[in-house]
Amino acid sequence: MTFASYNLHPALLQALQNKAYTQPTPIQQSAIPQALAGKDVLASAQTGSGKTAAFAIPILQQLATQTLRSPRRTLALVLVPTRELAMQVGEVFKQLAAHLPQTVQITTLFGGVSINPQMMRLRGGADVVVATPGRLLDLIDRNALHISHIDTLVLDEADRLLDMGFAAEIERILSLIPAKRQNLFFSATFPSAVQRLARALLHEPVRIDVQPSIQQLTDIGQRAVLVDEPKRTQLLRHLIEQNKWTRILVFVATKHAADKVAAKLRKARINAEPFHGEQSQGKRVQVLADFKAARLTVVVATDVAARGLDIAQLPVVVNFDLPRSAALYTHRIGRTGRAGEQGLAVSFVSHNTQAHWQLIQKRQDIDVPLDIALGFEPQDAPLEVNFSNGGIKGKRPSKKDKLRAAAQSTETPAPVSL
Repeated sequence: MTFASYNLHPALLQALQNKAYTQPTPIQQSAIPQALAGKDVLASAQTGSGKTAAFAIPILQQLATQTLRSPRRTLALVLVPTRELAMQVGEVFKQLAAHLPQTVQITTLFGGVSINPQMMRLRGGADVVVATPGRLLDLIDRNALHISHIDTLVLDEADRLLDMGFAAEIERILSLIPAKRQNLFFSATFPSAVQRLARALLHEPVRIDVQPSIQQLTDIGQRAVLVDEPKRTQLLRHLIEQNKWTRILVFVATKHAADKVAAKLRKARINAEPFHGEQSQGKRVQVLADFKAARLTVVVATDVAARGLDIAQLPVVVNFDLPRSAALYTHRIGRTGRAGEQGLAVSFVSHNTQAHWQLIQKRQDIDVPLDIALGFEPQDAPLEVNFSNGGIKGKRPSKKDKLRAAAQSTETPAPVSL
């Protein structure tokens, strides 16, 4: 199947060709025909699957066949959870709309920067608005934008929108747009809050669930290392230096952890920066630019901030803290091993998180045995482990086991060779 089979406007086909989009990805194959037919869509797909184009192409196809008026009315609204995702989605729209016969005004709105330039850009109206909910409502309250003529509403990364506490803002936005509209709903995971929102928002939606292909998964080497929590930063430093990793995305659970881990790595002379929602927009833009240009070795990010990060040729992802859900595990590790390249995902597992790691493996139908890195043996290692970095594989007694054995024998136990 090719994009031409969708009877798209020639200018859209030209833009796709310029971006080297040769054929639709699985999410695009499933979502584009349904969206072009005007149906509501409820879709799940991993990061890097091409879902932005899956909703941008139908919206631009619709605009390409309409007569756009001046002042412009906003006909499509895309809600996203973070500034980085807003910029990324807006850029995809602009690239795809570049050759359309009539100019499509695409405006990206987000907080963390001055509102005045955004108000100026909206003076002539906008056909497509990509926005974070808070800044969108700020501009509506200042009478800089009206959304009463929306034909299409997109919620991108809906689970993150709710996780970040945007439920009230979304409810207010829904009250301001027409009840009769097309809804395109994309979410990485579907917790109960997202399901409730989908039921209230969508009308007879087409459900699309695209999982990573076997090839995508085999392109990602997965490793789990059992380590005491206080030694995780030391282990991360050791792995970076030993393997000569040049670019690593590290996931942590909190903003405080991102700051702390990045600071410890810098003390060890590893070029690292945190990436989270409490940083200024300028700082986040600089960190992302430095990481893409390989001026940074490590970015330590929270899940929420990392939504929207699109890093080509990212060789390594490290789960410093395990993700909260099994689905998020797939989305995290899917940031490496893209476009047929080999990637590596390393997860740190402590005794407190072993049960959660087992649950992730069960729900993702994977089997990643625990390793123990030499020199980073945990206080109470399980009997069955793999000793990495040239060690032995097999049974190793824990310290408690050794103490029990010593109490039962007058002989000095032989040391375990690692």
